Amino acid sequence: MSKAIPKRTLGKTGLEISAVTFGGIINTDETPEDAKRFVESAIDRGVNYFDVAPTYGNAQERLGPALEPFRKHVFLACKTMERTKDGAKKLMLESLKLLRTDHFDVYQMHAMSTQDDYDAAFGPDGAIETLVWAKREGLIRNIGFSTHNEDLAMMCLDAFPFDTVLFPFQFSLGYTIGWGERVAERSKADGYGLLAMKTLIHRAWLNGETRGPYPKSWCKPFFLGDAQQEALAVAAMKRAINMGAATLIPPGNFAHFEFMLRNIDAVISEPFAEVDAIMLKTESEKVKEWPIFTPEKVGIHAA
Repeated sequence: MSKAIPKRTLGKTGLEISAVTFGGIINTDETPEDAKRFVESAIDRGVNYFDVAPTYGNAQERLGPALEPFRKHVFLACKTMERTKDGAKKLMLESLKLLRTDHFDVYQMHAMSTQDDYDAAFGPDGAIETLVWAKREGLIRNIGFSTHNEDLAMMCLDAFPFDTVLFPFQFSLGYTIGWGERVAERSKADGYGLLAMKTLIHRAWLNGETRGPYPKSWCKPFFLGDAQQEALAVAAMKRAINMGAATLIPPGNFAHFEFMLRNIDAVISEPFAEVDAIMLKTESEKVKEWPIFTPEKVGIHAA
C-alpha cells in the first residue's frame, strides 16, 4: 500500500476522513473494470471517504460493486434530491441496495437551492423527517446537506442541527463576492463538518469552448499539465483547507483526483500564505466576467 494521505476530523461526527474525497462521478459511464481500478487505486492511497448521488448517472451502480470489498474500512456518503418524506425514503433504500451497504455514514439533502426546496424539505411530510427516522434506525449515521446558495445554507442551519455541509469553495466567486465566507464562519461557531467542492474550478465554460479531457465537468476546471494552472489549483486547495474544509472533492474525472492526491501533503504542510492569496486574487480579476453562478443564484444579494 502506498503512503496514506492525511486524515482530518469531520466536525463533530467523530469521523477521521481522508483530506481528499473520491467523488462518485469519477465512475460515471466507466466500465466496471475501470471503476474497480479507480476505487482500488484510491484505497491504496489511503482514501477512506467516498461520496456519490443518484443524480450522477450510473455512478451508484459502478461504485457499489467496486467498493464492496472495502466497505467496512471506509466512510460512504450519499444524497437525495427528493424533498418529500416518502420520496426520500424510497430513494434512500434504492441507494443502499445499489451501493451494497446497510448504512450511510453521511446522508445529505442534495442541492438545496430555492425557497421551494426549503419549504418542501422542512414542511409537513418533508424529507428531513425521513433523514431523522433513518438515523434513528441506523440506516444513516450523520445528516447533512449540499447547496450552492449561501442564503439557503443559513436557513437550513437555522432549521436543523446538521452534522455536515457540502459547499462550493470556488476561488474567484470567493474573492469577488465573498461566496462561502458565511458558511465557513458558521462552521467554526457551530462545529459542523465542512466538505469542499468546486475548489479546482477555474471559471465557466465559454460558448463553443472544447471541454477537452474533462467532459464530465459542467464548469471549466484548471487544466492539468500547465504549470501556471497547476500552481493556481494548489493555491485554491490551500484556500479551501484554510477556510475550514475537512476534505476536498475534485471535479468528476480521475486526473484531477490524482492531482489532489499528489499535492495534498504539501497543501496540508504548507498553509495558505499571502503569495497564494495574491495569485488567486489576481486570477479572480481575469475570470470574473465568466462566473460559474450569478450572485443572485448563490444567495449573496441578501448577505
